[in-house]
Amino acid sequence: MVKAKKFVLRKHPEGLPKSTDFKLVEEELPPLKENEVLTEAVFLSVDPYMRAYMSTLSLDTTMIGSQVAKIIESRNPKYPVGKYIVGQFGWRTHTITDGASAAGSGPLIVLPDLGDLPLSLGLGVLGMPGNTAYFGFLEICLPKVGETVVVSGAAGAVGSHVGQIAKIKGCKVIGIAGTDEKGKWLTKELGFDHFINYKTQNVGEELKKVAPEGVHCYFDNVGGEISITVMNQMKMYGRVAVCGAISSYNEKETPKVTSPFRPIIFQQLKVEGLYVTRWNDRWMEGINQNLQWIKQGKLKYHETVTEGFQNIFNAFVDMMNGGNTGKAIVKV
Repeated sequence: MVKAKKFVLRKHPEGLPKSTDFKLVEEELPPLKENEVLTEAVFLSVDPYMRAYMSTLSLDTTMIGSQVAKIIESRNPKYPVGKYIVGQFGWRTHTITDGASAAGSGPLIVLPDLGDLPLSLGLGVLGMPGNTAYFGFLEICLPKVGETVVVSGAAGAVGSHVGQIAKIKGCKVIGIAGTDEKGKWLTKELGFDHFINYKTQNVGEELKKVAPEGVHCYFDNVGGEISITVMNQMKMYGRVAVCGAISSYNEKETPKVTSPFRPIIFQQLKVEGLYVTRWNDRWMEGINQNLQWIKQGKLKYHETVTEGFQNIFNAFVDMMNGGNTGKAIVKV
């Protein structure tokens, strides 16, 4: 019998989650049935969206999240032992799945041959964040050569990817993040044209300096006052892809901020929310294109890695506090 360790939600968090909101428990897994596989987690992902969903989860259920896992036992010929897959198995070390569904979240993704690239990229640029950037930016923002693009949360897994795609498409890119160190990474390493530190600079004033003629596309990862500021400086018929609202995820009450509807109306903006599962039927298209860009040297990545399954909560809170650059990963 295999014993799995898992973190379950014991209390719905109020504000920033606390370690006491979770409990580490062991679970004895049964023998495999026909068409089932047993996986062992290798890398786990921590992402901002997890905080948004915590209030909807039933207590004593496994905390949600994706992982790269190795198949260590199989009774399903489609998923042989030794293969690595990406599944929505949550914060747990071992999982039994029937191969048709990943904890009820769609088909399992068998990682393609990544060559010398790390398997953890299946949780980043070659996984959900990468496809969020690829489809969300290209399908909703519809960027054109020479246009000005603003990305908030620009040093995170999705934002840093969006900005690089925008450069590939010939756009001028402005990134908003919270430290000068992140800003140097965005401009010196990833090729962003400008960086605004929202903690030390006035976003509205700086944006007027670096985009005096206005903004064509805004990829929004944070929501709140930053996003309203950007939308007030957008050009007529600008496009906004709303991917996240991390600025409000820890709020106990709905934050009260100035309405964004005035610029939406008067600049006739197209504002569209997105969730990456919309493009499930094209999933491998995004992975394959991002992989090609990496091999061509057009797309770079960075991972902030935390060692040890037992430290996943600390990695999650650090990520929520902006402690990561690029993708936040936990190595089991």
